[in-house]
Amino acid sequence: MIELLTRNTDVIIAAMAALSVFSACMVLLWPYFARDTLALRMREVAAERENIRIRERTRLQAGKQPSLRTEPKKLFKDIVDRLNLTAQAEDGATVQQLRMAGYRGRAPVVTFVAVRLITPIALFAVATFYVFVVLQLQQPFALKLGIALVISCLGYYGPGIYVKNRITKRQTAIRRAWPDALDLLLICVESGMSIESAFRKVADEIGSQSTELAEELSLTTAELSYLPERRKAYENLAERTGLDGVRAVVTSLVQAEKYGTPIGHSLRVLAQENRDMRMSEAEKKAAALPPKLTVPMILFFLPVLFAVIITPAAIQIANIP
Repeated sequence: MIELLTRNTDVIIAAMAALSVFSACMVLLWPYFARDTLALRMREVAAERENIRIRERTRLQAGKQPSLRTEPKKLFKDIVDRLNLTAQAEDGATVQQLRMAGYRGRAPVVTFVAVRLITPIALFAVATFYVFVVLQLQQPFALKLGIALVISCLGYYGPGIYVKNRITKRQTAIRRAWPDALDLLLICVESGMSIESAFRKVADEIGSQSTELAEELSLTTAELSYLPERRKAYENLAERTGLDGVRAVVTSLVQAEKYGTPIGHSLRVLAQENRDMRMSEAEKKAAALPPKLTVPMILFFLPVLFAVIITPAAIQIANIP
């Protein structure tokens, strides 16, 4: 056996050397044999992105555009006129909150004021019927009446809570897409486009990411065209969004409009700051996740873990004679 191995050593060494050379050649020549699909994948991604952009743009154009001249419903208008609530409908704070929530014009204001008046009365009637007739609680009359009044108060504050919730969601959507919109605005401005054309182009491109921001930029483009002072159009954008990042950009645009200074450097710095702010918010949410998971872990995970660990021992103890 030893003589056979010694006699075939040269053959084994030659075979191993040939295998090594073949493997090295395959490693070196593999890129030429393997099909490079990176370019194909990149073309597919670009085509898919363009299809998504076209689809979203078509959806935005086909959707019903809100009009600033829509008339309020006759019922709501009659309620506001007969109860002399015109002062509340013209309140600057209410109008500003509705604009920040995406509701513009007189119709949403009249509807909001009328609904805030009708909802408590309707809820009071429903709560009174439910408490006095359906439940038939064996409680004092004053307590049951107090329950109905509390529910009616919730109806008065309900529309305001709904509007604030809409404002929060809208600001979140705009804040997430604002750094990308600034990058696009910077590219358009540095390429030689005017600020109106830049806003219009950014509104078209950012629509697939944030419809709210595209709507605000489109409205700003329209205001830049017909308002006597361009500064007012920029300030309206800041008031409608209510975001500090937008206010900083508006301040830069107003200063550039007033003194004639270039805005490219300011937009680049502000875009970087907004990206840093977005990253810092993401890091804060990630850092706050472990404390938030503590209570669910204690309530749902640990009891199951203890049951899995202790139950077999308890069964064995119970089966001991």
